[in-house]
Amino acid sequence: MKMNRWVSLTSIAAVMVVLVFCSNKQGNGNEPLLIRLTDAMSEQHYAPLKLDDKFSEMVYENLLNNLDDDKHFFTQEDINKLSVFKKSIDDQIKVGRYDFLDSAWSILMVRLNILEPLIEKQLSSPLNYKSNQSYLLENKVVKYKPNLESLKTDWKNWLQFQTIDRLYRKIEDQENVKQKKDSAIVKILPFDTLELKARTETLKFCKDWFKRWRKMDQKDKLSLYANCITEIYDPHSNYFPPEEKANFDISMTGKLEGIGATLSEKDGYVKVERIVPGSASARQGELKAGDLILKVAQGKADPVDIVDMKLDDAIQLIRGKKGTEVRLTVKKPDGSIHVIPIVREVVVIDESYARSAIVNFKGKRFGLIQLPSFYADFAAQGRGRHSSEDIRLELEKLNLEKVDGIVMDLRNNGGGSLADAIDMGGLFIKEGPIVQVKDPSQRIQQAPDPDPEIQFSGPLVILTNTYSASASEILAAALQDYKRAIIVGTNTTFGKGTVQTMMPLQGGKSAMFPRGYGEVKVTIQKFYRINGGTTQLMGVIPDVILPDIYDGIEQGEKEMDYHMPFDKIPAAKYTLFNNPARSAIIKDAILRTQKNEYFNLIKKRATDIAKIRKSYTYSLSLEGYKAQQLALKAQEKSFKDYKYKNVIDTVMALQMDIDEVKNDEVKKAQRLDWVKRYMKDAQLDESIQILYDWTKK
Repeated sequence: MKMNRWVSLTSIAAVMVVLVFCSNKQGNGNEPLLIRLTDAMSEQHYAPLKLDDKFSEMVYENLLNNLDDDKHFFTQEDINKLSVFKKSIDDQIKVGRYDFLDSAWSILMVRLNILEPLIEKQLSSPLNYKSNQSYLLENKVVKYKPNLESLKTDWKNWLQFQTIDRLYRKIEDQENVKQKKDSAIVKILPFDTLELKARTETLKFCKDWFKRWRKMDQKDKLSLYANCITEIYDPHSNYFPPEEKANFDISMTGKLEGIGATLSEKDGYVKVERIVPGSASARQGELKAGDLILKVAQGKADPVDIVDMKLDDAIQLIRGKKGTEVRLTVKKPDGSIHVIPIVREVVVIDESYARSAIVNFKGKRFGLIQLPSFYADFAAQGRGRHSSEDIRLELEKLNLEKVDGIVMDLRNNGGGSLADAIDMGGLFIKEGPIVQVKDPSQRIQQAPDPDPEIQFSGPLVILTNTYSASASEILAAALQDYKRAIIVGTNTTFGKGTVQTMMPLQGGKSAMFPRGYGEVKVTIQKFYRINGGTTQLMGVIPDVILPDIYDGIEQGEKEMDYHMPFDKIPAAKYTLFNNPARSAIIKDAILRTQKNEYFNLIKKRATDIAKIRKSYTYSLSLEGYKAQQLALKAQEKSFKDYKYKNVIDTVMALQMDIDEVKNDEVKKAQRLDWVKRYMKDAQLDESIQILYDWTKK
């Protein structure tokens, strides 16, 4: 659920809150961030917007949706009061003000204070589990509740729904335990105990939710507002304050400077979830998963208490430059307190990088390459890792293994470096354009294969799904247009056909942003296939479409607000790959999938899920809810009970990869274990069968 919310003030004081911020003579002071941001967007964006009343209305709607998309907090009365800002936000931004944000936030905070006692009271005693009421759960809530009283009523019903769901799950889990042979050694809890646990969990969920809102300081709020502004240009233009820019860099490079631990927030504490193998924490050895970090000190400096600190702020204290020391005061699961000194190092996240394996099928050996993202370390001045070079190395390994064909798995690959997508496409063709790019002046340029060498010339399948985006779509589209590869996947890819760049916001710093204003990721170009089409909104439609259980639900770029339009440009000149059997291979694969019992079950399940996802009215009585859940389970039964039998014989990690880390048992296990997920993968099975057919033609 999104962190969205709220409200209407029915008192005179509430009206005054709104009116105070209508005046440019009162309220917040001038904050240059908004001016710097809109100047940058106007100068650099592919399709800049005019700061006028229409712009203002879009920012108005977007902020309200970001705060309360599910209409849990604001009422129509609140919206009526806030509507005075609808056409003036552009004027506020031009002078660096954010009166609308402060007014909406003030209402939100008051609403939290009103709702929290209601929630506590509602959940302080057993609920009516024989209620004849119901609760409509919608994928997209359109209307606000008219007033505070109707909102309170909705909250009571929503709390009942949440608690009944938790209670039903607990009863169901206990019934499952009773049916097991070892149930005699498991304590069976009475209904009253389960009911209390369900209410307590619902209460904690709500309190944690409200706590996250209240922890946001003025800088956090302004960062949220800045993103509400950039998003109306297009969904992929985003503002990054300095701290979040560091997280973006990690996602692009697959490495960070720090201690090498995955952290989360739990009841106000920073909890260690996982230690990264080979990291500084792993080598030091004292910090363990499950530890709670209480204080952080930079070397011998005084420690800073991080209990109840925002997780992002705590992480900033824990991270640091390679070679520096951080001392963590940690509470162990047994309650003991320890001070753990760790010298920070560069942490490499192996799971972020390309890797390959061997798939055996009917006496043939095929290569499997998994690419999580199109990563690139531009800051390393030529010494950093790039996904295109890593793919080149994986292809060299697979060539040594004498594979008969390769599947490149781009499922859930959200993209990354455009340059690496271009270089990667060139590994499979001799020459020619990979992608076309259009800039704001409407100038069209072609990006050619930079290297005449072909790294792999054998049969190639690109495996995609709805969340293969951007650079993934560039690579898949190019190799499809050349007829160099067969694209296999769900009905289409994400549909992101735009190019972004990171741009520092100029102008020094302010009291709120002492480290500078950060950067903005801004859309500067649109890219097009070499056939002249675009992947924007349309995505890449596979040659062999495989069903997905979420086919009935709109996903990808087209479901995002403020997306850029679809269009076309003239096709480039390019030479098709010579594979006369390609059409026959695709036709055979389509016929095979149509007869596949498992894929047909997925189609049926997709239809059922789409109906439920759009809207579903749940009973607020326990028996009624149970009956509905049993009916939904019966609907799912044939799909859930189906025992899928994999087609491929084995999937094995490369022996040279195992030998490389043979003295590190943790890394060795990582390199052995990642392939296991592919042994029950129907989409990979179909891809391998296509490669097999290709080798026989």
